[in-house]
Amino acid sequence: MAKASEFENHCWKGLFSDELLEQSSTYVRETRVGERPALLLIDLYKFVYDGGNRPVHEIEKEFSLTCGEYAWNAIEPTKRLIAAARAANIPIFYSTRHVDTGGTLSTKSVVRRKRAPDAYDIWPDFAPQPGDTIIYKERASAFYGTPMIAKLNQLGIRSLIVCGESTSGCVRNSVQDAYMNGYNVSIVEECTYDRNILCHKVNMFDMHHKYADVMAVDEVIDHLKSLVGLNSLAKTA
Repeated sequence: MAKASEFENHCWKGLFSDELLEQSSTYVRETRVGERPALLLIDLYKFVYDGGNRPVHEIEKEFSLTCGEYAWNAIEPTKRLIAAARAANIPIFYSTRHVDTGGTLSTKSVVRRKRAPDAYDIWPDFAPQPGDTIIYKERASAFYGTPMIAKLNQLGIRSLIVCGESTSGCVRNSVQDAYMNGYNVSIVEECTYDRNILCHKVNMFDMHHKYADVMAVDEVIDHLKSLVGLNSLAKTA
């Protein structure tokens, strides 16, 4: 079992009292990437980067639902993560939505701003490649009302490496559904974000204790590097 100090050494450090951490100590365990993983990139579409690398409160009125600096800070680590996944030859899944879903929304947002035709296209730095899978959804979870489970089962996937946005919304809903369906879930900390930093930290804490292993990007990349040779051998066997 991991030491509590190591298990809690994440973005929420200092947010919770010792008493509250003690209440959650029953969840302390070794964290890991599970067997036969796939990478799930949640909602890394263009409009969450609107307004550039600036604080959300400065650009929210002009660019509704942008994630501002939090989205931009995650670009480089996410590029590294995707590159490692491609080198390890594991399946890569993207979730997004169509611009017009007939009024169906992921949350109860009252914002009805018309989006550009390419608003839900994946950010260019993370562009899907041939062989990747794009899951189109209408609700928060990448599983709800989509062929996600069928696709994962078809490929023999047993665990998911998850990142994207937003932590408190589409990431959390997707992580919970993945866990409920029996998949081991790892959340990559530096590649996951929310437009509200407090919601981000609280939800990362809660998911880490109940449904998933929050891991540093370097930890996950090291694991993926260990798969490179194994996957090459499997392809030639």
